[in-house]
Amino acid sequence: MAEEIIENVEHLVTESLPFTGGSSCLEYGMPTLDRPFGVALWPLFVEGTRRVTGWDLSKFDYEYNSWAPMSKVHEVLIAITMYYVVIFGGRWALQNVRPIKFGFIFKLHNLLLTFFSLTLLILMIEQLVPILVRHGIFYAICNTTAWTQPLVTLYYLNYLTKYYELLDTCFLVLRKRPLTFLHTYHHGATALLCFNQLNGSTSISWVPISLNLFVHVVMYFYYFLSACGIRPWWKHWVTRVQIIQFIIDLAFVYFASYTHFVYRYFPNLPNKGRCAGEESAAVNGCLILTSYLVLFVSFYIKVYLAPKKTKKVSSESAADKPASAKASGAAASDASRRSTRSRRI
Repeated sequence: MAEEIIENVEHLVTESLPFTGGSSCLEYGMPTLDRPFGVALWPLFVEGTRRVTGWDLSKFDYEYNSWAPMSKVHEVLIAITMYYVVIFGGRWALQNVRPIKFGFIFKLHNLLLTFFSLTLLILMIEQLVPILVRHGIFYAICNTTAWTQPLVTLYYLNYLTKYYELLDTCFLVLRKRPLTFLHTYHHGATALLCFNQLNGSTSISWVPISLNLFVHVVMYFYYFLSACGIRPWWKHWVTRVQIIQFIIDLAFVYFASYTHFVYRYFPNLPNKGRCAGEESAAVNGCLILTSYLVLFVSFYIKVYLAPKKTKKVSSESAADKPASAKASGAAASDASRRSTRSRRI
């Protein structure tokens, strides 16, 4: 009886849902290594994308300078240049214009990025679990066969979202909010970093990308709540999680770069062997991620730690004032008594 019900439900789902179209893309059951969530999500995602866009992701193969959008250097440079022209030119042009709120659109923007980030993160976890369990973490970050077609497709989709995220700064400009170096540098550099790592075929890419997706789920959901007038108590944790992300990123990236360069150029030193990916991509990754850590730590100190220190010093100064006033009063009283005594003498 139970098996018959399950079969009927499966038939109903595959026939009725628009993204399945009666196909056998729906696979579910008890969680396994290849199906850690109980449902095979990648086939559903591929079929759903094909139905909506006509793009078959299962056949996608990223290549530099190919038909794929934003795979050419000039496209990337034009997009990033236009980004800086628009935000700084827009800030100058809107000097005498009142802030434009875009309340609903801003909420929708943050909600979409929360959803996109969560979707890509879950799909990546589904691909990574079997690789990590069967082969171990060193294989997952350094072996060329860990650069799989589904993961590369997800890396590419994540890369495309970096251009959509440039709208974050446009909203700041329209709302007349200050543009910090951290914000403007981070957005442009991240698009370049993702482009560079895709072309460098660095198998370790899943580490910074998956961590960044997790951070973006938290961050954009926080922005959505703030836009709705809700002020979560965990605001400072958004920056803390970003800093933790970069520390973990750099631990992995430095290790992978070290073992690769030592294996190739200083084989007598301790190492674990070569790591997949172009050396220029490894160097660029180390430099950009290091700059992120420095900038985010500086931002955290300036925004969260420095004000506390200033407040503490102010409160201590205020506490000292009554004491000094009391001491001055006592000294004045003593002087008055001495003066009276001397007049009597």
